[in-house]
Amino acid sequence: MIPLHVSPAGVSFVVKVQPRARKNAVGGEIGDALKLALTAPPLDGRANAACIQFLANLLDVPRSSVTIASGEGSRRKVIRVTGLSSDQARKKLEK
Repeated sequence: MIPLHVSPAGVSFVVKVQPRARKNAVGGEIGDALKLALTAPPLDGRANAACIQFLANLLDVPRSSVTIASGEGSRRKVIRVTGLSSDQARKKLEK
């Protein structure tokens, strides 16, 4: 299970994004990161926007609650989610 870090700013975790995939999906874990396959290309921030939208839908939170805390230009990103406890996030990420 990937580690979740809780702070006053929200719950954060690491994802590794695979752009230009066949479909949007969670592809399991790679080390301490959650692997995300996204159909969007890594151009003009499209993969970042797709990552935020996909995780907002997966975690059932508003899109504004999901931010990329670091790694906007990298495949490895730290995601921060507000309005969700670590237990709620873990349950939704395990599905």
